[in-house]
Amino acid sequence: MSDLTVSTHEERGVIVVDLAGKIALGETSQQLHSELRSMVEAGNKNILINLANVKTIDSSGLGTLVAGYTTVERAGGQLKLTSLSDKASELMTITKLYTVFEVFDDEPAAVNSFTKAGEAAG
Repeated sequence: MSDLTVSTHEERGVIVVDLAGKIALGETSQQLHSELRSMVEAGNKNILINLANVKTIDSSGLGTLVAGYTTVERAGGQLKLTSLSDKASELMTITKLYTVFEVFDDEPAAVNSFTKAGEAAG
């Protein structure tokens, strides 16, 4: 039984990935990465990961987010994060991953950022 629940919904062309539970070494990290890969293979370019209900994230979990980011970028897309817990924010600061990810406080602001990027490119 996995400790990570992944559900998705679409918001104005952005796939919002709602995570709940923990992203840690082992099964949950692999599960998340394969989900992200599947989304990219299905042609989804704009992916927003909502971490509001993630209770635990370790360095392996962060590694998975970075790997997912790379996968999406290579496909010409964007992966952004929203609603980080205090612990996740702290880890992002320590590891300097704020320089990699665009991080938003809430989903509407994050979704809007994709729309603007898409309009600028188009």
